[in-house]
Amino acid sequence: MDVRLSYRGRGITDTDIAFIRQLIAADPTASRRAISRKLCQAWNWVQPNGSLRDMVCRGLLLALHRAGHIELPASRRGSFTPWIRHRGHVPAELDRTPLAGPLSLLRPLEFRLVRRTPQEPLFNGLIQQYHYLGYTQPVGEHLKYLVYAHERPIACLAWSSAPRHLGCRDRFIGWSAEARRRNIHFLAYNTRYLILPWVQVPHLASHILGHMARVLSGDWERVYGHPVYFLETFVDPQRNRGTCYRAANWVVLGRTTGRGKNDHTGKPNRPIKEMLGYPLCRDFRERLSQVTGQVEFAVRLSLPKSASNLRSAT
Repeated sequence: MDVRLSYRGRGITDTDIAFIRQLIAADPTASRRAISRKLCQAWNWVQPNGSLRDMVCRGLLLALHRAGHIELPASRRGSFTPWIRHRGHVPAELDRTPLAGPLSLLRPLEFRLVRRTPQEPLFNGLIQQYHYLGYTQPVGEHLKYLVYAHERPIACLAWSSAPRHLGCRDRFIGWSAEARRRNIHFLAYNTRYLILPWVQVPHLASHILGHMARVLSGDWERVYGHPVYFLETFVDPQRNRGTCYRAANWVVLGRTTGRGKNDHTGKPNRPIKEMLGYPLCRDFRERLSQVTGQVEFAVRLSLPKSASNLRSAT
């Protein structure tokens, strides 16, 4: 059976497309969101905590729509795309007084999970305004942290699902293609890290990374129903050396090829970046390489659907 589209590891066949067309035709008044949720339910496309993979599914529907395989109803909220930029809001009264001095003057630091909380627009706005890559709405599992010192935000960190295929990382872990497919959700990717520009405190950035390594897996399990065993990020060597990651004992895994996942030329078409990783447990290779049964982890009986009210301090 011909595969018309491959999306996030799933091959979409003619039979799948026919099913989606029937789903759309069954209720001509349904919104794109409603269609996405129905498809997630029909395919049992859910996250480990039972939540529907709605944003991923909407991305698939949009890709099929743009390729002419299906026809979606008109969007009811303007442009339909999971990657739309949410610029957020940075209030004019935000305290931008310079912060300098030893780390001890800022402690204790407070780490607030802000996804789906009233503080999320502030996080989005700070990243958009002060991070050189700006803000892009993540797809899939992700967490957002604001770090506070004496009620002042001083840093932002965003973590999301890891990219599926990265040669240097996959060689470092040593897993098979099947193990990677099964266990990729046990990795977390640090997509954004920002120390606000008016904060100049030696060792702060590596200290924050050290605390994140201690709390991220537990927070991830409370929100998504499974832990993470390995952290990763990219550093653009044209901009910096990733000094704070190295100081926090992250390991240099290698460099990217400079080719995107949709490249068909075999030639670099984007900046080559250095990749760093951080194992969260000694037996991470063994856990990530399992292909039979389930990777063992403790699942709590009552998992929150939101990351609100999850805080830690250091």
